[in-house]
Amino acid sequence: MIKTIFIDGAVGTTGLEIADRLSGRAEFTQIILPDDKRKDPAARREALNDADFVILCLPDDAAKEAVAMTTSTTTRIIDASTAHRVDQNWAYGFPEFRNGQHDRIEGARLVSNPGCYPTGFLALVAPLVKARLIPDDWPYTVNAVSGYSGGGKALIERFEGEGGGDIGFRTYGLDLDHKHVPEMQRHAGLALAPIFSPAVVKAFRGMMVEIPLPISVMPGSDSPDEMREALAAHYAGSPLVTVHAEMAPSELLILNTQEPSDRLDLYVMGSPKGDQVRLMAMLDNLGKGASGAAVQNLNIMAGLDETAGLRL
Repeated sequence: MIKTIFIDGAVGTTGLEIADRLSGRAEFTQIILPDDKRKDPAARREALNDADFVILCLPDDAAKEAVAMTTSTTTRIIDASTAHRVDQNWAYGFPEFRNGQHDRIEGARLVSNPGCYPTGFLALVAPLVKARLIPDDWPYTVNAVSGYSGGGKALIERFEGEGGGDIGFRTYGLDLDHKHVPEMQRHAGLALAPIFSPAVVKAFRGMMVEIPLPISVMPGSDSPDEMREALAAHYAGSPLVTVHAEMAPSELLILNTQEPSDRLDLYVMGSPKGDQVRLMAMLDNLGKGASGAAVQNLNIMAGLDETAGLRL
C-alpha cells in the first residue's frame, strides 16, 4: 500500500535532501503545500493529520508546535530537530548503536532523528561503554568538524556569500552549553557531560568526530585492538556502518567535492605503545547525520529495506 508523507519544513537544507532521497520511490507519495500555504496553520494541520508519516525539518519550537497540532493517532512522526532527542516517549532514531533499537523504531509512532555530531560520538562511545571497555564516568572530550551546510541556510550564505571566502575555520559552542551535549551524555550512559568542541570548515558537507582516549590512565580501559574488535562485532552485518580494520591510515580528509553519502565509517587508531587511542567517525552531516538517517528511520517504520533510497 502506498503511504503518504508530509515533510514539514521541506524547503530547508535537510528537507530538500530528504525529498531528493524519496524522489522516484513508488512506496510513498508526498503531500506538498503550495508556497502560500506552507506557514498557514490550517493547511499545515490538515497535512499533518492526513499523512501516514510526517518528517519535521523545523526549529525546535516549531517542531513542538507541529507535534501538538498532530492529533491523529495514526500519523507517525520523525522529528529531525533537537526537541525530542532525550524524551523518553520518543524512540531514538539511531537503529545501529544499541541492540534492540531497530525494533523499537519499527514499532514507534514517535521517532527523534539523532544529531549529526552525536551520531559520530555515540557510534563509537556507546558500544564501548556498554561492553565496559571504557568507563562511564570519564570526562570525555569530543573534537569535531563539519561542513558548513550543517548550519542551514544562514551559515551557507555566510560561507558562500560576499566575504565568505575569508572564512577558513569557525569554532563555536564556546559557552560549553551546546544543545547536542545532553543527547550525547544520555544515550551513551555517561555520568559526566563530555566537553564538546565543534567547528565548521570550508567544505559544503562532511563531518569528522574524534574522541581522544589516554587509556594508560583510564580505569577499566582496554587496548585499541580490543576496542576495534568490539565495535566490529557490534556493527557486524550493518549495511551502513563500517569499522575499518587498519590501525593507522595516513590521513582522513573532508573534501570540498565530497558526494552525498549515507554511510558511517569508524576508526580506532592506537599509539605504538597502545597507551593512547583516537576514536574517529566520518560521515556526511546531511546524510547519516540528518536526511539519510530520517529516510532510514522512515524505511524501518514502514517495514521496508532500511537502505532503500540511500546512497551507499
